[in-house]
Amino acid sequence: MTDALPKPLRTPSVEKDLFLRSILRELVGMLEQTVGEREAEAYINHVGISMGRILNEDYRASFASEKLDARQVAATLVDLKTRIDGGFSIEKFDSDKIILVNTACPFGDKVVGRPSLCRMTANVFGHITAENLSYARVRIDKAIARGDPGCRVVIKLSKPDKPTGSGESEFFAGTT
Repeated sequence: MTDALPKPLRTPSVEKDLFLRSILRELVGMLEQTVGEREAEAYINHVGISMGRILNEDYRASFASEKLDARQVAATLVDLKTRIDGGFSIEKFDSDKIILVNTACPFGDKVVGRPSLCRMTANVFGHITAENLSYARVRIDKAIARGDPGCRVVIKLSKPDKPTGSGESEFFAGTT
C-alpha cells in the first residue's frame, strides 16, 4: 500500500546551482568568522590557483596551443566567466594591461558580504595570465562582494619598477 506523499503548498526555490552557491557562501562565511577574512582569503587562494591550473590546461587544449598569447588570454578570461554566468567584458586591452569589468558575479547574490570569494577570481586570472605571458599583477578595484554595483579587475602584464601596492597580487610563470 503506497499512499501519495504530501506536496508542499508552494514550490521551494531549491535547485542545484542555487544550493551549491548557498553552501559555498555558508562555508566561506564560517571560514571568515572562524579564522578572519584575511586568512579565509589565503585558503581561497589555494583553491583559485588549483582551478587556474585546471582551466589553463583546458583552454590551452581548446586553442591547440602550448601557450596562449595576450589576445587569447583576454578571450579566455571573458569566456571562462561567461560560461559560469558571469558578466565580464573587456574595458581596456593593450600590451601593458587587461582591464575587465563585470555586471554579474558567477556566485550571484551569494557573493555579497563575502569579499574573500574575490580571491578565486584574482587567482584564476593571475595564474592563467602568468602561465601564458610570464607575469601578472592583479588588483580588484571594485567588487560586487563589497557592495559595488559591478566589478573592475586590472591585470598588469609587465613587472613594475616598484613593489606592488596594497590589494595587488603578483603571479609568475611556473611558481603558482
